[in-house]
Amino acid sequence: MSAANKMNVLFLCTGNSCRSQMAEAWAHHLKGDTIEPYSAGTDPKGLDPRAVSAMAEAGIDISGYRSKSLAELPDMEFDYVITLCDDAQQACPFFPAKTALIHHAFDDPARLALASGNEEEVMGHYRRVRDEIRRYVEELTF
Repeated sequence: MSAANKMNVLFLCTGNSCRSQMAEAWAHHLKGDTIEPYSAGTDPKGLDPRAVSAMAEAGIDISGYRSKSLAELPDMEFDYVITLCDDAQQACPFFPAKTALIHHAFDDPARLALASGNEEEVMGHYRRVRDEIRRYVEELTF
């Protein structure tokens, strides 16, 4: 399927540092024949190195990804905008009526890491969220 025939899907989160990056990568990997995925943040924070590590464990390299704001995608028209956290849903800007908005919140592994005891426990949060996002992307049907 050519890029012109693919659905433009934006995965939106607050920091565009972890969950939305994972979702974009999974969509490329699992649904790249039908979806042209993008990610952005309402308040970009930079790519989370633990997200890079968790995705690398699953065979997906996101080390070249970077956090982006919506302002960096000004002329994009999206078929779907999927917010991945409650903050992004509340801060979600206006999109044209033809854009379908979907909300599916995932835990923030960086926030969970703050209360974790060691690096293995921290990475356990990232792995769980990575796998939940993978299942979600696998089940996407438009």
